[in-house]
Amino acid sequence: MTSFDPSPQLNVWRALLALAVVFVMLATTGWTALNSHRGASPLQASLSKWEHGRLAGQRLPAPDSAPDRLTHFFASLDAQQRSRLVHRYPLAVGNMNGAPAKLRYRANRLALGQQRRVELHRMRDNRLSSSGRQQAASRMHRYEALLHGKRQILAFDPTGSGRVAEVFGDLTRAERVSIVVPGVDTDLLTFQRSSRKYSAPVGMARSLYRAERAADATTRTAVIAWADYTTPSGLGMDAATAMRARDGAVRLNRLLRALPGRAPVALYCHSYGSVVCGVAAHDLPERVRDLAVAGSPGMRADNAGRLDTSARVWAMRDADDWIQDVPHLEVGGLGHGADPVSSGFGARVLSAAGAKGHTGYFEPGTESLRNFAEIGVGAYGAVSCAHKDGACTKGLSASTAAGRA
Repeated sequence: MTSFDPSPQLNVWRALLALAVVFVMLATTGWTALNSHRGASPLQASLSKWEHGRLAGQRLPAPDSAPDRLTHFFASLDAQQRSRLVHRYPLAVGNMNGAPAKLRYRANRLALGQQRRVELHRMRDNRLSSSGRQQAASRMHRYEALLHGKRQILAFDPTGSGRVAEVFGDLTRAERVSIVVPGVDTDLLTFQRSSRKYSAPVGMARSLYRAERAADATTRTAVIAWADYTTPSGLGMDAATAMRARDGAVRLNRLLRALPGRAPVALYCHSYGSVVCGVAAHDLPERVRDLAVAGSPGMRADNAGRLDTSARVWAMRDADDWIQDVPHLEVGGLGHGADPVSSGFGARVLSAAGAKGHTGYFEPGTESLRNFAEIGVGAYGAVSCAHKDGACTKGLSASTAAGRA
C-alpha cells in the first residue's frame, strides 16, 4: 500500500495561513471603511443628467465614450457652451476622460463647492450623532483645502470614502508626465496629510514634481497624484487579493488614454499601487515608457516579462521596509506573487538609500526620490542602482543611458 505524503498540501495551507497572519498582524488602526449610500451617488446623478441632456437641440455623447470622441466633441464647442455644460453637470464633466484638463479643473471646483455646502449643512444637523457631525466636519475641511488657491483637481468623486486626483504643473504643455499611484487606505481624507506628508499622494506628487524640476529645469513636467480608485481599507483580505487592483487598473488605463498630448509617461506605484500597475501593465499605452514600483508586495506576475509591457520596469525597496516580511507568493488568489526586487524577477533595481521604511520613498533628500526624478525627466544615466555593478542600467542603449529617451 502506497503511503500518503501530506507535505505538499501542508505547505500550501501553511503558506495561506502565513499570508493571513502577516496581513492581519501588520494592520494598524485608523483605516476608514466605505460608507454605505442609498440611491444614486452624486456622480451617478450627474452622469444620468448628462445622458438625458441636450445642447443646441442635440443629444450629448455618452459620458463613457472613447476619449478621442469626447475630445473632438468639446473642441467643437464655443466657450459659452463649454461653460454651460460645466455648470449643469460639474461632477460628470470633472470626471470625464477626454474633456480638456482645464475644463475638468473648473468643473471639479464647482463640484467641490457644492459638496462643501452639503457637509456644512450636515455638520449642523442635530439629527446626526456627534461622530456623524465630526465626519461631516472632516470632509468639509478637506473640500476647503482642495478649493484653496489654484489647485488643479483632475478627478473628484465624493461617494463613499471618496476618490480624487490632482495635477502639479501644466499637464497640457508637459514634455514628460509622471503619475503617482498610491496604496491601501487612500481616500479623500488621507489624500493629503499635515504630518508624515510625504506618505500621502499630494506630498508624494508635489515632492516628485519639485525633484524633477531640480533635476532638469529645462524640461516641462507634470505630476499627477492619482487616488482615483477605491483602495483596500487597511491590510486585511482586500489588500491580499487583486479585487481592488483590477478595478483600479481599468480606471488607470482610461486616464492614460485620455491624457492630452503625446508626452512620455512614467508610473510610480507605491505598495498596493504596484499591484494596480502590475494588473494594468499588459494594457498600458505605448507612451508609458517607465513603470517604477516601491515597497511592492508583488505585481501579480512571476517576472517582469510576464507583465507584457514595453515599459521599462524599475523596482526599489528600503532595507527597513516591513513589506519584505510579506510572503511573496500567490496561492488561491491570496498574495501578489514574486518579489519585484528579487534577482529572478528581472526589474531594474534602484537604490532606495535614505528612504527609511515603507512610506519614505518620496522624502526630500533620499536617493529613492532622486532616482524617481531622474527617470521622470528621462535622465537614465543619472540613476543609481542598488548594486555596484550598475545592473539597473544594463541593456539601455548608449544614448538612452547617457541622456533622455
